[in-house]
Amino acid sequence: MIEFQNVRKQFGAVKAVDGVTARIEEGHVFGLIGTNGAGKSTLLRLLGGVIRPDGGRILVDGEAVYDNPEAKGKIFYISDEQYFIKSGTPRDMLRLYRAYYPGFDTEKWNDLTAKFGLDTARKINTFSKGMKKQLSVICGICANTKYLLCDETFDGLDPVMRQAVKTLFVREMEERGLTPVIASHNLRELEDICEYVGLLHKGGILFERDLDEMKLNIHKIQCIVKTQAMLGQIREGMEVLTMENRGSLYTLTVRGARAEIEAFMEGLDPVFFELLPLSLEEIFISETEVQGYDVKALIL
Repeated sequence: MIEFQNVRKQFGAVKAVDGVTARIEEGHVFGLIGTNGAGKSTLLRLLGGVIRPDGGRILVDGEAVYDNPEAKGKIFYISDEQYFIKSGTPRDMLRLYRAYYPGFDTEKWNDLTAKFGLDTARKINTFSKGMKKQLSVICGICANTKYLLCDETFDGLDPVMRQAVKTLFVREMEERGLTPVIASHNLRELEDICEYVGLLHKGGILFERDLDEMKLNIHKIQCIVKTQAMLGQIREGMEVLTMENRGSLYTLTVRGARAEIEAFMEGLDPVFFELLPLSLEEIFISETEVQGYDVKALIL
C-alpha cells in the first residue's frame, strides 16, 4: 500500500504539492487526474523517491521511500520526459535495469520487444516518441516491481499500442498483483482502465474515490421546468454542482443517489426530465468548476 501523509513540496514561491493525504491500495489501477500545474508529475516524482518532500511522509508498504533503496526497489517510474542512456540502445537499457532490479525478467523483455517490433540494437535517439514510450513500458513491466508509476504513458501511442499496453497492465495485475499508478490528461484512456481516481487541484487533492461509485453518485439532469420557482426548488432540494441552459432546456450536474434524484424530480413534475450518465471528463469538469476552475470564465 502507498500512503501520502500531509505531503508538501514547494519550488520557490510555487506550492507544487500542498498537504496531500491519500492512500493507494494494492492490486488496483489508480488514476491521477488534475488541472494543469496541479502537481501530478511532482507527486509521482515524490512517490518514486526522485525528490524529497518538504514536509509530510510518503510510505511504500510502511517504509519511507526517499533515500531508501529497499522501498525504491518496489517501484518503477516512467516519467513523461523519459531518460535514456546517451546514444544508448534498448540493450543498454536492459543491462542498466537488470543491474538495479534483481527480479528483472530478461526473457519477457526479449519477447515483448520482439512482439512490439523494436530493434534492440538501434540507437534510442532515432526512435519515435511512441517507440520510446513502448520501450519504457516494456522495461517497467519486466522490472517486476510491485508498483509501476506512469506519467502520461499513453501519450504518443497509437490506438493499437494503447490497447496493447492496457492489456499488458491487466495481465500483470492478474498474474502478480501489479499496482499501476497512472497520471494523465487523457481522461478517456483512464476511464477504460482505472478503478480508483484521485483528483488534484492547485497542489491539493480534492478527492480519491472508486470510479464506479463516483459515477453512481453524480448525475446529469436535462429538464424543462414549468416555472422559475420550480428551478429554485431544484437548487434548494439537491446538491447542484453546475447548471446551464439553452432556451428552456436546463442541464444540471447533481450529486446524490440516482433513485433519490429521480423521486425528487418526479415529485416536482416538470414538463420534461431525464437522467444521463456522465463520463470521467464531465465529472472532472463539474468537480473543478465547484473549485473555481471554470472553462467559461477562461474563454469569455
